[in-house]
Amino acid sequence: MQTHFSEAQRADPQIRHIDGILRACVHCGFCTATCPTFVLLGDERDSPRGRIYQIKDMLEKDRAANETDVRHVDRCLSCLSCMTTCPSGVNYMHLVDHARAHIEKTYRRPLGDRLVRWVLAAVLPHPGRFRLALQGARLAAPFARLLRPARPGPADPAAPGSAAPAVVNAGRHNAPAAGFFARIGAMLALAPTALPAARDLPRPAVFPAEGPRRARVALLSGCAQRVLAPATNEAAIRVLNRAGVEVVLPQGEGCCGALVHHLGKDEASHASAKANVDAWTAEIEGAGLDAIVITASGCGTTIKDYGFMLRENAAYAEKAARVSHLAKDITEYLAGLELAAAPRASGVTVAYHSACSMQHGQKIRVEPKRLLEAAGFAVSEVPEGHLCCGSAGTYNIMQPGIAEQLKARKLANIDATGADLIATGNIGCITQLSSGPRPVVHTVELLDWAQGGPAPAAARALLPAPSKAA
Repeated sequence: MQTHFSEAQRADPQIRHIDGILRACVHCGFCTATCPTFVLLGDERDSPRGRIYQIKDMLEKDRAANETDVRHVDRCLSCLSCMTTCPSGVNYMHLVDHARAHIEKTYRRPLGDRLVRWVLAAVLPHPGRFRLALQGARLAAPFARLLRPARPGPADPAAPGSAAPAVVNAGRHNAPAAGFFARIGAMLALAPTALPAARDLPRPAVFPAEGPRRARVALLSGCAQRVLAPATNEAAIRVLNRAGVEVVLPQGEGCCGALVHHLGKDEASHASAKANVDAWTAEIEGAGLDAIVITASGCGTTIKDYGFMLRENAAYAEKAARVSHLAKDITEYLAGLELAAAPRASGVTVAYHSACSMQHGQKIRVEPKRLLEAAGFAVSEVPEGHLCCGSAGTYNIMQPGIAEQLKARKLANIDATGADLIATGNIGCITQLSSGPRPVVHTVELLDWAQGGPAPAAARALLPAPSKAA
């Protein structure tokens, strides 16, 4: 793609990087076939190629974003399926992230939009505030149905496994984005009816390996997952300890910054990144770390990009690059270890839902399925597995209509597998798909159960009792 940035613009390292991304695009359109919003809406402006043209125009002319730019960039899920498809290696992730930051700086959103985004940024990254907000949401739950957008009709999603991507309700979402009350309704609908008991793991803390120590890793505590699913990190620690891995929870680490990063709030996301880099660097330079293990794939994609995010910061560039190099998804790390055989899972069929941040963002595709199979589970492939479930961080709040269509499509495809339960590696996907008929469980919790740990609460009724294990 030909670009027309001025020499003065190219003096900015960020614009030079963006210029290289734009020039890599050859207009081929392969990305349109795998883009969830184009598949649903059939609007070129809601495809990666269309957004690239809009972003190029906005940045080349060094102009403020307008309502049309914002509408179509906001509809992007950042699922990165286009990056998997692209034959030219276009780094769409960095391009759309920069566009969101530019929008945040140059566009004044309507009041309701600003308010919802402020609430999300102020609450979700902070576990204490998030728990209080969820407790309040339970009181308001009876009003959720009145505020939510209409559910998609039965003809909206394509038939599961359809060979050709369906274009449904083309132009349906060309109206203004969901309003304030629809987004509040989406928040309430996503809030769980019951929260796990508060049992936050202490920090700093060290969980010693069972037997001889083979490695030492830090585990990301995270933010939302600590409140919604504390059992996930507990299961990860048990699995790692059984494999001879010492686990440390350093003082000072917290939210990875992904949630605010995708809202275009670079200052806040970089602050989170720096805090985590400082915490993990202290461990690296102290007792040492062999890896930084992450149990939420959405966080993993962002942490693996810390080296890029902080590359222009002289005080952090080298440290951030080292952190990104050490960052591993829990399944990515476990795939390199010898885990104990676990026959008790025999007879349980799992539909593995690969989160977009896992398969497209981190290119981790086979390791989780192989671990589940080695643990004794029968693993089913989900049709249209490359398409997003509609969670995408805060997307199911900010774009509830599109998110509902994507969720319905995903659940229909999972239903076609006939599996007993769903396994995935991202808390956002777990929350999004939990309204369906099948339990949704983090992959590491199933591995922990197969090795003798407690049955995941969501799937306890489906899993064989310990006394029946082979």
